[in-house]
Amino acid sequence: MAASMFASSTATPVEAGSEDVVVEDAWARASIGVNRPGVAYMTIRNTGDEAVILTGLRTDLAMMPDIHQTSTNADGVSSMAPAGEIEIAPGESVSLEPGGLHAMLMRLQRPMAKGESFSLTLDFSDGGEIVVEVPILGIAARGPES
Repeated sequence: MAASMFASSTATPVEAGSEDVVVEDAWARASIGVNRPGVAYMTIRNTGDEAVILTGLRTDLAMMPDIHQTSTNADGVSSMAPAGEIEIAPGESVSLEPGGLHAMLMRLQRPMAKGESFSLTLDFSDGGEIVVEVPILGIAARGPES
């Protein structure tokens, strides 16, 4: 059975029923139009005693939402690639943050404007889902308090 719960961007966690997943500090940066991808960040915490697997993302804001990983090689060159499924061990968390894992929002359907928000659905391997309302901050934001 799919569990659906709205999570806010505040530090107060919202639990996803029996899924034992908590999403905290969701935020996104404003976009420059729709020609470049948008990005969203958050912390996903597993409070349960079994691993959970994040399998994908959905939003009406972007036609191709996906989890990407930024990595930097020994020469200091950064690149991004799809991260695939993300396993979160019991009692552990995964941070989607600048310079690491992040929600890449490709093929935006509308600009991401500062002061607005959008819904992002996180899909899990057991069929559960969490809907997160993601506030859009300024284009130069560095974190959820920016």
